[in-house]
Amino acid sequence: MRRLVPGALAGALLALASNVHAHPLAPSLLELHEGGDGHVGVGWKTPLVRARGTALTPVLPARCPEIGPRTTSQDGTGVWTRWVIDCGAAGLAGEQVGAEGGSAGIGALVRVTLADGRVVEGAVTPARPLLTVPAVPRVIDVVTDYVRLGIEHILTGPDHLLFVFGLLLLTDTRRRLLATVTAFTLGHSVTLTLAALGLVDLPSRPIEAAIAASVLALAVELARDPSRPTLMRRYPWVMAAAFGLLHGLGFASALREAGLPAGEIPLALASFNGGIEVGQLLFVGAVLALWRLVKVLRVPTPAWARQAPVYVMGVLSASWWIERTMAWLR
Repeated sequence: MRRLVPGALAGALLALASNVHAHPLAPSLLELHEGGDGHVGVGWKTPLVRARGTALTPVLPARCPEIGPRTTSQDGTGVWTRWVIDCGAAGLAGEQVGAEGGSAGIGALVRVTLADGRVVEGAVTPARPLLTVPAVPRVIDVVTDYVRLGIEHILTGPDHLLFVFGLLLLTDTRRRLLATVTAFTLGHSVTLTLAALGLVDLPSRPIEAAIAASVLALAVELARDPSRPTLMRRYPWVMAAAFGLLHGLGFASALREAGLPAGEIPLALASFNGGIEVGQLLFVGAVLALWRLVKVLRVPTPAWARQAPVYVMGVLSASWWIERTMAWLR
């Protein structure tokens, strides 16, 4: 597997990272809260850090005029703008809300709290910018929205993808690859569940710095002489499970932004985790397909090109670690 690394793959990894910051999933958040008098409180959050091409504006029912002034505030991750609209006695049921604009795959998260206490949540994208507020949230909507959110999160997170890529390079047989990737999955599933349910609550900035450090540690291991294997190379599944616990806390930060729908928490959590696994399998399949193509075409790869992705991985992860650590200390 270590011989599959042509220079083109290194370039692709570098291009991916150049288009997305260290952890790019930063969806906008639209919150709507119905009052009993027909007034609806609106909250629109614009993240401080976003991927390029993702500028969005909220979409609200045309029949609901804005009343009162707007206010702005800032928290640790974004800027909130709040105002009130008047939707009358009919409320928001049956109306379409969402966000429009932008060209990237990441859209916005929508959370609607109805006057009767029910919560309707979903994700919108530039391709599907509107969400219809149903009288009763449908199970299929919860599943599709959170599976899509999980896929987008893993496929737009180069730190997680680089770690999975490193696992592919670290293993030399299909059996060891299967065991290692499965261990990583089990590890991040445990902490994702605990964090999403509020049983584990750790600040996000040191977690993101530690995730970058885990990618750097794996890159250092890959740069070592494989003829003198360390414990990490002899038992990669143990390392993958341990670092998976760390990455699960990172996954949970995205789910925390989205929130979990009342009454459908287990389903939304399982759907989000399933989306992560689907995205992970798509990435692994793409890398293995590229490796197969290189073998079939017998593409010549000089010695330096075989190690290039490892060093690209190390440089990127080191820069992320420095950036995140300095942001945390500030």
